[in-house]
Amino acid sequence: MSTVAKHANGQDGSERPAKKVRLEDDANDEEEEAPSSRAKAEPQKASDLYLDTINRAVLDFDFEKVCSVSSSNINIYGCLVCGKYFQGRGRNSYAFAHSIHDDHHVFINLETTKVYVLPDGYPVSDPSLEDISFVLVPSFTPAAVSTLSTPAHLQKPSYDLSNKPYLPGYIGLNNIKRNDYMNVIIHSLLHVPPLRDHLLLSNFRGKESELLKRFAGLAKKLWNPRLFKSQVSPHEFLQEVHRASAGKFSLEKQGDPVEFLGWLLNHLHKDMGGTKKRNSSVIFSTFQGEVRTETQQVLVRPDAGGSEKPRFDIDREIKSTVSPFLFLAADLPPPPLFQDAVEKNIIPQVSIQSVLAKYDGQTTQESMGHLRRYKCQRLPRYIILHFKRFTKNMFVEEKNPTIVNFPLRGLDFKEYLDAPPSHPPTVYDLIANVTHESAAGTTRDKESTVWKVHLRAGAGGGEHEKWFQIQDLIVEEIRKEMIVLGETVLQIWERRPDGSPTNSMEVDK
Repeated sequence: MSTVAKHANGQDGSERPAKKVRLEDDANDEEEEAPSSRAKAEPQKASDLYLDTINRAVLDFDFEKVCSVSSSNINIYGCLVCGKYFQGRGRNSYAFAHSIHDDHHVFINLETTKVYVLPDGYPVSDPSLEDISFVLVPSFTPAAVSTLSTPAHLQKPSYDLSNKPYLPGYIGLNNIKRNDYMNVIIHSLLHVPPLRDHLLLSNFRGKESELLKRFAGLAKKLWNPRLFKSQVSPHEFLQEVHRASAGKFSLEKQGDPVEFLGWLLNHLHKDMGGTKKRNSSVIFSTFQGEVRTETQQVLVRPDAGGSEKPRFDIDREIKSTVSPFLFLAADLPPPPLFQDAVEKNIIPQVSIQSVLAKYDGQTTQESMGHLRRYKCQRLPRYIILHFKRFTKNMFVEEKNPTIVNFPLRGLDFKEYLDAPPSHPPTVYDLIANVTHESAAGTTRDKESTVWKVHLRAGAGGGEHEKWFQIQDLIVEEIRKEMIVLGETVLQIWERRPDGSPTNSMEVDK
């Protein structure tokens, strides 16, 4: 007789028929909460003896909530003594067997956060367990959320079990294998106040998608002021990303953060019930703007010189369309073709205004026999900029190492906008900056690629504003003037409520 069957049916090992351990849900778990008659007769609860066996240092609720034996995700309990997950708590369950085999007796339901003592099977309600429930399922109030983007948040560091201080929201994310390109996007989006606050105040218990539920869960862990350890693993969320994207975005190989961002925004919009209508989800109300594209077919005039560039002819038809956007793509000037004698790139530098000139309504671009020019018609509250650093040809993927110079505060998008005076202010401040690092050269080297994100903490500029650089588990404060030195790929800009410009477009000192 197996050991499991022996303990499940009786300690004497008699020849009674062994019950098979079920792999499915123990349907009657929640109906078994009443203590046995034997337990009622005892004046002292066994839980008084068992609660001191809980080991908070081994508890990790960041991974997929599946049974360590059956790999099922139905009705899962976490052992609060060793941290392992098991299915069910009935007499034929894996958790029941574990409690007998390993002498571990305190288990928490990973969905309801109810705590039980096994093998007796009765519930435990004790104030000392509240911190564990909060780590498993953090909750936030509107009052707590309202201070997360203010200088007050910087004055309230938290402490983990080892008494190490950390600032909620500015903590490391595990790079499980090659998921750093997704980590920087997670951080960037979860520092955009409207989206962050929507997720922190959510209570998804219904038919919402698993992707949305797990992203909200990750947001709550990232901003949790009562963590047991000052880092978070995005494993549970990224596993769902892998499934929902049919393997396109994987933990195993490097990917493009911009592609991941586009995919994630569209999926979250759909999962939030969004439609094609403006403001139909928090994604659209936060990031969606409109751009006008004017197109004209290229005609080569017989009297044109060989070096003359095609330009719009006002006497011919110009096709105009207005389209929504979730981020604006900015082209960089062509990269250098050669390197100098010490094998270092001859790195050009450009201003952000020059790469945004694409949207001034005058600059033309030629593509596939057509001329195009662009002008924004409506700017969103948060502008996502994508600097197109990577281009593919027949042989290799090239990287453009051009450095973009930009201010941290007070970037005015007015000249890229064609809108009535009633349009909201056009002055924006930077809140997130994603950079790419790899071996020197103009060829994209995915093996040595490192993705980092710079995040603003506190608001208002000056001494109340700090910036942190996060690379996976490495979190460090960074001087403002260092932020512009990296190869920026992605930025998120926040509209300044009053629209007041700064005296200078230089980086704050």
